[in-house]
Amino acid sequence: MTSWTVGVTRKLGADDTARLHELRARRAEDRKVPPHAQPPNLTVGQRVADQVAVTMGSWWFIIIQSAVLAIWIALNVTAYIARWDPYPFILLNLVLSFQAAYAAPVIMMSQNRQQDIDRREAASDYRINVKAELEIELLHDKIDALREQEVLALTQAVHELTLLLKAQSPAAAAHSA
Repeated sequence: MTSWTVGVTRKLGADDTARLHELRARRAEDRKVPPHAQPPNLTVGQRVADQVAVTMGSWWFIIIQSAVLAIWIALNVTAYIARWDPYPFILLNLVLSFQAAYAAPVIMMSQNRQQDIDRREAASDYRINVKAELEIELLHDKIDALREQEVLALTQAVHELTLLLKAQSPAAAAHSA
């Protein structure tokens, strides 16, 4: 028995049907606000954290900081200006430690907000995937129903043609005799 035989249909369960209706109802709501859109009521701290993360995570920041460090070291090694931070550059080490101590938590705050946004996007993607799966199952059901109707129609046509051939067989035998 093949998978396209008569009587083989699959229907969505009550839970799947209810879930599909719920997802269809949420579709308009989900389209109003993209999941990655930032809420308009960000606090000053959140905006600062985002700006610090964007700035410190850029190539311009790395290039500028590298240039400042090179200038700092060159001026102190060559003694062009009075050595305010002689080798082993303890003041420079202190400045960089201070920068890292404050930058790391601020960047982590921004990353936590980004994780929340990513979580919302993942939830939205999950809902879309579940809806697509259920819609595909419905399409399979419709195609199976159409195939079933087609097989029934073909079976009936073959049966009618067989009856016609049988009815014409005795008449054809009488004609040839």
